[in-house]
Amino acid sequence: MKQQYSIFSFSMLLLSLCYINTFAQSQTAAPAQAPAVVVAQPPVATPTQAAAPHGITNVTKILEKAGHFTIFIRLLRSTQEENHLFSALNDSSSGVTIFAPTDGAFSELKSGTLNTLSDGDKSELVKFHVVPTFLSTSQFQTVSNPLGTWAGTGSRLPLNVTSYPNSVNITTGLTNTSLSGTVYTDNQLAIYKIEKVLLPKDIFASKAPAPAPAAPAPEKPTKAVPAANVESPVAPVDISSAVTFMHNNVVGSLVIVAAAMFACHVEGF
Repeated sequence: MKQQYSIFSFSMLLLSLCYINTFAQSQTAAPAQAPAVVVAQPPVATPTQAAAPHGITNVTKILEKAGHFTIFIRLLRSTQEENHLFSALNDSSSGVTIFAPTDGAFSELKSGTLNTLSDGDKSELVKFHVVPTFLSTSQFQTVSNPLGTWAGTGSRLPLNVTSYPNSVNITTGLTNTSLSGTVYTDNQLAIYKIEKVLLPKDIFASKAPAPAPAAPAPEKPTKAVPAANVESPVAPVDISSAVTFMHNNVVGSLVIVAAAMFACHVEGF
């Protein structure tokens, strides 16, 4: 009985060793493979639709979302100032302030005004609404006039602001308006709504016709003076010879008369 138990134990030991050896060989022959990692490729921007850098504010998108700025957006795009703003907000640390006229502001202009402007004038008109620094509403209280704009500075491009407790007034010499609301602000870009287009003198003052030169005042007619009353200058005449001639004639006549009287007297005797 004890011998049979030993044989049985030995058989179980051999069976276990065979099983362990077979399992080890299977693990060595077929190692487990890690799951494949799929790397997503970033989308490639097409030439007609370049990807915008992250974090850059899009002015026209802001105006489109706000609404009622269709004409100003069209001017920003047609003059390429949209790209200028994009670059300025990307590269500048001083920020930008924009005075954005509403469609109602443009409707107050004389019909056809924008069509009479050259491309250069349209670009200058848009630039006149952009200040190359960020201005919060509180900073209008301390800002120095006149404000410099992208259009420039000087007597032909004046832009003055006056801050009151509840309003900010803007004047250009041709336009007088006030801020009617804040469209957007983020400490780098400020967009304020205005209800009149800011007209620079450099463009619109020169459109007025120049005044015609003043006609010379007519001369007063001179009254004619009668000829009888006019004393014409008389040239001096030398009459000495005439006086001498008359004197000689008188003396001669007296001699003749005296001689005749003497002859008559002699004949009477």
